[in-house]
Order: sequence, then structure tokens, then C-alpha cells
Amino acid sequence: MPFSRLSRDDIAQQAVQRGIVASISGATVWRWLSADAIHPWCYRSWIWPRTPHFEQKAGRVLDLYHRTWNGKILDASDFVISCDEKTSIQARRRLVPTTASIAGRVARVEHEYERKGALAYVAAWDVHRARLFGLCRPSTGIAGFHDLVDRVMNQEPYRSARRVFWITDNGSSHRGTKAIDRLRGWYPNAIMIHTPVHASWLNQVEIFFSVLQRKVLTPNDFNNLEELEGKILSFQSLYESTAKPFEWKFTRDDLKNLLARLSAREQEYKMAA
Repeated sequence: MPFSRLSRDDIAQQAVQRGIVASISGATVWRWLSADAIHPWCYRSWIWPRTPHFEQKAGRVLDLYHRTWNGKILDASDFVISCDEKTSIQARRRLVPTTASIAGRVARVEHEYERKGALAYVAAWDVHRARLFGLCRPSTGIAGFHDLVDRVMNQEPYRSARRVFWITDNGSSHRGTKAIDRLRGWYPNAIMIHTPVHASWLNQVEIFFSVLQRKVLTPNDFNNLEELEGKILSFQSLYESTAKPFEWKFTRDDLKNLLARLSAREQEYKMAA
């Protein structure tokens, strides 16, 4: 049948047409399928780890989260910063003002909106001290990343630290060996560590971005970029005032076990194909 997914009524119709049952309702089909162990109508997007030396690159990041580098424990003058950009955050002015919720009715947000521009939010998270730094720029780029690095590294304790590890993804603002050398040129005690490609889940600042998205940017209803920037930076200050380090439990051993399971599953798929 030319379906990628079947509705409960589609299944009920086929069951009757094929003589499996004389009659059945879609609600009954749904009740049976919901109780079953396999839910073939459910799926999630997935990217298989394909980066060369994935375990080695990811392991370095995990070690830093657990305050280890090259097999040695970090000392008090070593710091770990998780950094990334949240790009193209639009300011959407709704064509009709949002109405507040009242008894028996939820708030109403107009579907149509006028685009009032977009900005990028560049942020850095001190993994072990729960310090948050961020700024908004018209777009991402080396200049914006440099501004953020300056904001962090020009203040104590980072300015006089022995080492400050900067964990970043492979975005264009900080990609490759050139970016590593460029950061070291800006600040000799700064060391850039890249996560593997397609491994944003390893970057702790993404956890904060998800909180920002839920609590500030949804629903998106801002009159202009100035209002949007003000809300983001105000929330940044509020969040940091009560923030604690994320309880990161995933270790190198967990990574090794995960990759072993994925490898076995990939072989099963290849054999089945």
C-alpha cells in the first residue's frame, strides 16, 4: 500500500476488507496498538556517528566535563567553557495583539505576523562554575565570537588562569585548526576543543539554549529587535542568578557502550538490507 503511515481508521478498514474481522472501530484499533510493545507509527530523526575518530573527539569533551585532561585532573586554575551561537532568532510582531488567558480559555496568539528582523545570540557557559556570558549580534561570524571571547577572557579568574578550555562545535565562526590558532593568538592560555560533527548534544550550552527557547522565545511575539535582545539578556542575568552546574553523568564508558550498541545495530541494518 502506498502509505508511509496508516491512521487507525485506515487499519480498521483494511482489517475488514481482508476478512480479518467482520467489523472493528478505529478507536478499538488505537486502544490495542497503544498497549502493544511496538509502535511503528512513531519515529524520531537520527544521525549515525560518521565523523572519523568520533570516540576520541567526544571523549576529550567528556573528560573535561569531569575535570580531566590527558589523564590528569584539572587544578583550580583550569576552567572549561562551553560556547555556541543560537542563530537567526526572529522578532515576530503579531498582526493582532496577544490576548491573555481567562477562565475557561487559554491565551490566544495571532498566527500571522510581521517579520521585524533577526539576530544571533552568542553565549558561553562556565561548565563548573555556572557562569553565563552572552551577547547579541546581527549575525554570526568571527567578529562576534571574538567579542564574546574578549568578554570572558578579560575578566578574572579567566584572565590569569593557567588554561581555559573552550568547547565549540564546527560552525564557521570557529572551525578547524585556523580557529584553534586564532584563539591561541588572542589569548595564549585559551585552548579550543571541537566536538565531533553532528554532536551538538555534547555541548552543554545547548541545554541553556533549550531553556531560553521554552521560557523566552515561545511563543515568539516581539515588536522589534531591541525588545527581543532586551528579553534575552534579561533572562540571561536572571538565569545566572540561580544557576547551578548541570549534573552531567555521561562518561567515556557510557560513550563506548553507546557506540558499541550503535555499531551492532548498524550491522543488523546492513544485513537486513
